[in-house]
Amino acid sequence: MSTRSTSLDASTRIVLLLGDPVEHSLSPCIHNTAFATHNINAVYAATQVKRDDLADAVRGMRALRLLGANVTIPHKERIVPLLDSVSSQAEALGAVNTVVARSNNGTRTLHGDNTDVEGFLAPLRSRSDLHGQPMTILGAGGAARAAAYALGTSYAPAPLTVAARRPKQAQALVDALTPHVDPEATLTACVLDDATAAVRSSRLVVNATPVGMAPNTDATPWPNTECFAPGQLIYDLVYTPRPTRLLREAASRGADTQDGLAMLIGQAASSYEMWTDRPMPTSVVREEVASRLAIAS
Repeated sequence: MSTRSTSLDASTRIVLLLGDPVEHSLSPCIHNTAFATHNINAVYAATQVKRDDLADAVRGMRALRLLGANVTIPHKERIVPLLDSVSSQAEALGAVNTVVARSNNGTRTLHGDNTDVEGFLAPLRSRSDLHGQPMTILGAGGAARAAAYALGTSYAPAPLTVAARRPKQAQALVDALTPHVDPEATLTACVLDDATAAVRSSRLVVNATPVGMAPNTDATPWPNTECFAPGQLIYDLVYTPRPTRLLREAASRGADTQDGLAMLIGQAASSYEMWTDRPMPTSVVREEVASRLAIAS
């Protein structure tokens, strides 16, 4: 499967990835595979944008023939005030990962949204058994914020623990999200070293840290494997390697496991539909991405 349009011309629409670094992003593979499958004359390109250049990049987007853009580290929060509007979800998270270019009476505007929540929930949609069950998130960064918002709005009254090495960061996340999640959701922060009881009792444990990501494949965010047991789902947002050490050890204890590839494709699918009004051909995309990851491993 070709991962880019067969011809580029003056009518080719452009989608950009704004971030730093972007060299190892799989987003061009994902979206160019989808464009080619649907025979859409568009191209997705990853562009390195330094922190100080973000405002200039956004101004340039207004002048170009863009469908939109994705936004990644370190710009997800900083781009918000540079846009004309943002969704309520992006506002609650304080972060945008998708920009949609709109035209109204000759005026071009840029609308921000956040598809990380939909991406995170994608592999959990069939898990009705998780409703109301204890859950723990490891980490307190941007991925943890999206995961906590997703679980706090979709699985209440599940008690949710956010465990991080820096307890002040975990508490700040809880304080920021509590007004935006289901009133019946219970969010609690704790230091990672004190999370053993929470992890042991949780039906769902989410690794929202980069610990264990290639090339540091011997690392794990939770070395106490005795906490894992049948009936649990261990969800690692890392997708390289497949599986991570965390997931291998969880599986050896009888727990169900889920890697981060489904979230990656899920959030991309939501962005793609915003730009094209068509559902992403996820089965084709998943096959292409899995092939890329297998070659790289």
